[in-house]
Amino acid sequence: MQKVNIFSIEGTEYPAGRRTRVILGDNGALPGQLFCQGYVEIHPGGSIPGHRHETVESYLILEGEGNMTVAGETLPVKKGDCVFVEPNQEHGLDNSGSGELRLVFVYAPKIVVDHWAREMAGELK
Repeated sequence: MQKVNIFSIEGTEYPAGRRTRVILGDNGALPGQLFCQGYVEIHPGGSIPGHRHETVESYLILEGEGNMTVAGETLPVKKGDCVFVEPNQEHGLDNSGSGELRLVFVYAPKIVVDHWAREMAGELK
């Protein structure tokens, strides 16, 4: 058995206003084998900027509210909502509430997606 507490993972603070902690995956606290999983806190007014990648991905909203855009369609999301994103679909999430928007993402197969580095380099906003 392998175990980690997500709050013991420092994670990365991104310019768009969020902290991402990768739990499982090549760049995670645990290695994972087939998929990547992480925990994200999007600060009020923050976002996960629009991006795309070759993996499927799901977002499970644990707390807060926001607006999720997938392939040009924007819908409100709140606690308990799960959004599935097909490969290569443009997607992003904005925190529209006054508190933290907390979510778990899972994508497969497990790779280190390039949008994290692109955001840190100022290419995504």
